[in-house]
Amino acid sequence: MKSNPITQEIWNNGNLHVTRREAIRRTLLGTAGLMLADRVVPFAKAAPRTPTAKSVIQIWMWGGPCHLDTFDPKPEAGNDYCGPLAKTLETNVKGIRIGEMLPELAKQADKYTILRGMTHGINGHETAAYEVQTGRKPGDGQVYPAVGAVVSLFKGYEAGYKGLLPPYIVLTELQGRFSEAGFLGSRAKPFATGGDPAKNPFVVEGVVAKGITEKRQKDRRELLQNLDTMGQIMKDDPRLKDNEKCEQAAYDLILGDAGKVFDLSQEKETVRNQYGLNTFGQSCLLARRLVERGVPYVTINYKGWDTHKAHFQTMRKNLPVLDKGFASLLQDLSDRGLLASTIVWWGGEFGRTPKIQWEAPWNGGRNHYGKAFCHVVAGGGFKGGQVVGATTANGEEVKDRPIYPPDLIGSFYQLLGIDPNAKLPHPQGQDVRVMSANNADGKERRGGLLTEIM
Repeated sequence: MKSNPITQEIWNNGNLHVTRREAIRRTLLGTAGLMLADRVVPFAKAAPRTPTAKSVIQIWMWGGPCHLDTFDPKPEAGNDYCGPLAKTLETNVKGIRIGEMLPELAKQADKYTILRGMTHGINGHETAAYEVQTGRKPGDGQVYPAVGAVVSLFKGYEAGYKGLLPPYIVLTELQGRFSEAGFLGSRAKPFATGGDPAKNPFVVEGVVAKGITEKRQKDRRELLQNLDTMGQIMKDDPRLKDNEKCEQAAYDLILGDAGKVFDLSQEKETVRNQYGLNTFGQSCLLARRLVERGVPYVTINYKGWDTHKAHFQTMRKNLPVLDKGFASLLQDLSDRGLLASTIVWWGGEFGRTPKIQWEAPWNGGRNHYGKAFCHVVAGGGFKGGQVVGATTANGEEVKDRPIYPPDLIGSFYQLLGIDPNAKLPHPQGQDVRVMSANNADGKERRGGLLTEIM
């Protein structure tokens, strides 16, 4: 990588070296400045395809939701599989039925496609999350970047993204299961907002500080400038101009219009209520606001689906929240003309055991299950009102059209115009592509891209 006049980063034998000036600049800027400065580092060029999608909103169901309780109900399987959630709902698409606790999503089925053939066979959180988020099998010595990092690379940095907002944002905390950036390093790491968008104010890490008014922020900036004697003495020194530009950009985010995207009080009360006045609902609303501003990738990290015990009690609490927020997001994106250019991706690292574990200590729980589960996709070039794949009568096996993580992720890249053969920048200069060749190593099973809905 060549030296860049803003970052002054130099690659030498695969190791990153930072000049003294850059070290000083990074120390001065703090979190917001770093977040902005790291975005301008150039990467290897690739030849993207003509895209139909500009952004992705990923609803990550941390822990893995059960397909039988959500988008692949099996009422005929009996109590040992359905438990108390034995009813289904007809949707607005004839022939498609979903779980009884998703009435609002039933009204939106024409906008999304249910992928009932998802499979990978992994039952561990970390390894399953890694494969679903990267499309790669673990264990070959590499730590590959997640979809969000790859999209932020090719749709952010490489595409000349100029926004002050980071190109990859997580609401509200990182998974902690694996490194989202992988070997791409800190430049591709997502910006996690922290805080809770359902609270006022929504305290965003490095942007909105609790109890700090705009006037106090401006006063702090003025004090810092007054204390910067070196800057005053060397104010005409061209070597400090880049530092001044980065500082200005950071304060533009904190005090300017860009940062106001996180202020949900700007939305009408009826809109906020429609999404649900809870963390997930308001995260969905904020995700819409972010893609509206051109952010390429937003992840909503929705916890609470690892239901080994008290499964049905948790479903009765969580499913209405999911239903309201997810359905409102789809409708809102559609109404604003954003759904056509925004991929919405719902799903977790795996599913739950179709057969309920009534025995102690589970007492009606569902454990990890990677053999068969479902995801949902919408927008960005995906057709709605479809079902791809099918499971057996009790939901334990995929019987038709298996879909593996590389199939799904490769389909995203095609709609986004990201060349799967594009070379990823590697710290040791290794030849690593966006996607591995189709089952080239014999490890990654493939069912094929989702061409039937693209």
